[in-house]
Amino acid sequence: MPELPEVETVRRGLEPAMAGRRIVRAEARRPDLRFPFPERFAERLAGRRVERLDRRAKYLLFRLDSGETLLAHLGMSGRFTVHGRAGMQKPGKFVHAPATLERHDHVVFDMEDGGRVVFNDPRRFGFMALFASEAEDAVPYLDGLGPEPNSNAFSAAFLTERLRGKAAPLKAALLDQRVVAGLGNIYVCEALHRARLSPRRMARTIGPQRAERLAGAVRTVIDEAIEAGGSSLKDFASADGELGYFQHTFRAYGREGEACVTPCCGGTIQRIVQSGRSTFFCPDCQR
Repeated sequence: MPELPEVETVRRGLEPAMAGRRIVRAEARRPDLRFPFPERFAERLAGRRVERLDRRAKYLLFRLDSGETLLAHLGMSGRFTVHGRAGMQKPGKFVHAPATLERHDHVVFDMEDGGRVVFNDPRRFGFMALFASEAEDAVPYLDGLGPEPNSNAFSAAFLTERLRGKAAPLKAALLDQRVVAGLGNIYVCEALHRARLSPRRMARTIGPQRAERLAGAVRTVIDEAIEAGGSSLKDFASADGELGYFQHTFRAYGREGEACVTPCCGGTIQRIVQSGRSTFFCPDCQR
């Protein structure tokens, strides 16, 4: 499932095509994705100007001049494509990106400049919602989310307090969106490796010193991953038609059986399963 850096890359890729532009026509080609589309979905979007594109955790937020916000979640296989004079562009190319077919183009936005933005989702785990922007704090998907990992609200002190007394493995606690918003499996594995903390350690054992290492590692991993996705956008004019490309050199994720890259470690990356998901870590330097 796309994580925060991937969703931010998609937001940056869609912004030039949609921000400040009017949606001339919207089309939902089926009644539902993961959930049914909102009532009068296409009608409420048609003629509306997208004032700006925001992101909260793993959600894209299209701010409309009607006072409503269109929320989009990519799910496991959702992808946006932008069709315009430069041909077709794909905002973001990610690890485990699936092949897409035209028959999975479920939502289409025709923009006032003649461009077209298409949402394709083969597995249909993505979804869209419409809500009054002023009532955002009460929206179930957004209510109760923790701070963004690269925001001022996320700190070692905050992390120490949130993990206090939690009788859960550290990795599971970090995947809890109420603790920190937007973290997913890949980046939790990467942050724990950098912080030299075992994913099996109980969350309640994270005191101020360990929290300092962990908060710094989380912030660094997220910032580097966003930069990796965002940097390629600057090269769009000379690139091969893709608005964004996310490529990160993992230190732990997906490297089972390979040597740990931590200096002077000498360990080997192992894979275990926690809560049905793969965890990659080094048992020698992550304690």
